[in-house]
Order: sequence, then C-alpha cells, then structure tokens
Amino acid sequence: MKFEIVKGKSEKQPYFWRIVSANGQTLAVSENYVQKSSAKSAVESVMKNAGGATIVDLT
Repeated sequence: MKFEIVKGKSEKQPYFWRIVSANGQTLAVSENYVQKSSAKSAVESVMKNAGGATIVDLT
C-alpha cells in the first residue's frame, strides 16, 4: 500500500492524495489542497493516527 500525492486539474486547489493498494487499486481519495505541503501534512497525519482508528458502523 502507498500514498500518492497528485496534482490534479483544479487551478484553485490542485493537490490531493490517494491511498493505492499493492495491486494498483485506489482505496481512498482526499479532499483538495491549495498547497502541496498541506497534502503531504495530511498524509503524515493519517499515517501517524490511523493505527488507533476504530470502525463505526452507521447502518
């Protein structure tokens, strides 16, 4: 699994990140960011904090 920081087509908020599985399938996509550094900070936050996340079933 890997995180990819991508420059999209939006001129106002061009950067976003996605989580990609080992087989190349996109698992999650972030919101858009104005600065690349903001997208990178968000990835680092998810990597740091995801281990303690819980599953909440709202169905």
